[in-house]
Amino acid sequence: MSPIHQTDVIIIGAGPVGLFAVFELGLLDMKCHLVDILDRPGGQCAELYPEKPIYDIPGYPVITGQDLTDRLMEQIAPFSPTFHLAQMAEGLKKLESGLWQLTTDMGTVIQAPVIVIAAGGGSFVPKKPSLEGLEPYEGTSVFYAVRQMEKFRDKNILIAGGGDSALDWTLNLQPLAKSIALVHRRDDFRAAPDSVNKMRALVAEGKLSLHIGTLDSVKGTGSQISAVTVTSGDKGSYDIPCDTFLAFYGLTMKLGPIANFGLNLTENLIPVDTEKFETETPGIFAIGDINTYPGKLKLILSGFHEAALMAQQAFRYVFPDKKLRFQYTTSSSSLQNKLGVS
Repeated sequence: MSPIHQTDVIIIGAGPVGLFAVFELGLLDMKCHLVDILDRPGGQCAELYPEKPIYDIPGYPVITGQDLTDRLMEQIAPFSPTFHLAQMAEGLKKLESGLWQLTTDMGTVIQAPVIVIAAGGGSFVPKKPSLEGLEPYEGTSVFYAVRQMEKFRDKNILIAGGGDSALDWTLNLQPLAKSIALVHRRDDFRAAPDSVNKMRALVAEGKLSLHIGTLDSVKGTGSQISAVTVTSGDKGSYDIPCDTFLAFYGLTMKLGPIANFGLNLTENLIPVDTEKFETETPGIFAIGDINTYPGKLKLILSGFHEAALMAQQAFRYVFPDKKLRFQYTTSSSSLQNKLGVS
């Protein structure tokens, strides 16, 4: 049995808005656990455009998605948030104690009086290859993410894709695998040039096989894959034997299990008030791109504002017997002590 984690606030989504919420909540002495389907904090900024410049963050004429994530992580470090990464928030229920209980697809259980949904456009889910009959193998011998490298030791692995994820995992898993092959539809890769060069060096050394072609079908028995059929221009159709198939075709956004949390949705967005950014369900808040209200602007800046007001109301749920006292970080020695800058 996994231990049940207890905290003040559970934040679903570790993008910029979720991270800044940790700061605002931390100033008010609330501890946070964050759940995100990605394997690192930063959300879309870190995953989809880590090097893309952003021009509308106050105080930064220009900053990249990854740099913004790094600065936010530095800012919230004094509050020691707990991250549950590479996990999807799957179930939510109200306990008789009044706490909310969140369960992830990895079996993690967290309880808290407050839920904050900061999931952007929803959960990142993998784009799957257009191959029939993959479902029986998924989760056993077909995967779209690597959560524990050790599980792939001594496996005969086939990786499909031409981006950074495909190349990174090809390089990282090669020392562990019994054999490893990479297949891509063309001999041109979107990954970082250094990764491509390292991959080609392994091919030249005979430590990795590279196949240029399109995926046709899969073969196997029960839940165990045995081969993937590929068609190339010079070799025609042929099988690549494997006992593990990893496909990295990028990510797409879907609302996912949040749609089943019993919230009143409007076109896959969560309506909130503009005073507290609370949903119709007491104790559940929604901030960032996932929410909707009159005049909503889908900007990181707007999400930061929403996080600040959300924290004021969250305090009342977490500390119902305490008086909320508004303070400025510039003049409050108490807040400066929390930040370690006094």
